[in-house]
Amino acid sequence: MIFVGDDWSEDHHDVYLMDDAGRRLTSRRLPEGLAGIRALHELVAAHAEEPDQVAFGIEIDRGLWVGALTAAGYQVYAINPLAVAHYRDRHHVSGAKSDAGDAKLLADLVRTDRHNHRPIAGDSPDGEAIKVLARAHQSLIWARTRHTNALRSALREYYPAALAAFEDLAHGDALGVLGRAPTPEQGAHLPLSAIQSALKRGGRQRNIAARAREIQSALRTEQLAAPASVGAAFGATTRAAVGVITELNHQISELEQSLAEHFEIHPDADIYLSLPGLGVVLGARVLGEFGDEPNRYTDAKSRKNYAGTSPLTVASGKKRTVLARHVRNRRLYDAIDQWALCALTTSPGARTFYDQRRAAVRGTRLVVQSLCCLGLVGRGPL
Repeated sequence: MIFVGDDWSEDHHDVYLMDDAGRRLTSRRLPEGLAGIRALHELVAAHAEEPDQVAFGIEIDRGLWVGALTAAGYQVYAINPLAVAHYRDRHHVSGAKSDAGDAKLLADLVRTDRHNHRPIAGDSPDGEAIKVLARAHQSLIWARTRHTNALRSALREYYPAALAAFEDLAHGDALGVLGRAPTPEQGAHLPLSAIQSALKRGGRQRNIAARAREIQSALRTEQLAAPASVGAAFGATTRAAVGVITELNHQISELEQSLAEHFEIHPDADIYLSLPGLGVVLGARVLGEFGDEPNRYTDAKSRKNYAGTSPLTVASGKKRTVLARHVRNRRLYDAIDQWALCALTTSPGARTFYDQRRAAVRGTRLVVQSLCCLGLVGRGPL
């Protein structure tokens, strides 16, 4: 066996090859791309006869370079950068760090500790495509939320009537009207016909007249006003924010359609859709983040650990603490959190379990509060 550490960056890779005894065979800096991967194969071929005799350590689990390594038949271990940082402390405590040194570190890690890490499991191309689309879709939704929150904050500064008129600032009603009247003065003088036209342009098809009257009434209420120049400046920023959120809505819709098309043709789609609370979008996110390689996880607990839904126990001597697991796949955890909420309305079993847990927590709080009142336990956050 030979062991290769690969410290990657955007335009190059530092690689370090060592044998079973930890002796250096060679090291080199290789360029990113086809020329670099060809040179890497030549380096490996000079010391190993078969690809399965080569173990790679690298701090990433995706991309063209990693795909080329797995396609060549090498054993590839994606090591979490946090694990690499802690492993570095085993060698020295000075804090020194270099790309070449990290490449040697990764080679040493897979030589001595690869049994504690899992090789990269190759998902199918369909699974990878769903993952790419689901992540892009989720990222656009997060971006829309950021822009919507910024817009809400700005409106609070100079246009409180708009906040009274619109609960959801990313909705077509709000975007249509605010795009037409981004300042309080324009909103107060906006005629009913113009509001109805803005609602139609925003996508509303029902109750247009009634909704327009509600919006007009809210926009014409007396409110505190900012100076004219400040209001005009805020109006320009609001018009820009409305344009950004409108385009984000359009792109989210386009991506959602593409995501649904890819997800519905996947062989595992029916399994995911059969689970209470999972629809096309959430099902695609869960499938994409878990992957479709059947041997990726050894048991259910491994899946829970990866998703961050299993508790973390810290025990030392007589002290034992159970904490939430914060080192996790953030995208998967977000999808599972939404999945759990959706399951409450579609699964009687999930609803019953949730109610039982809420009752148990409520009962525990009442007991602790009673003991606090009697002075038997210390007061603190419950």
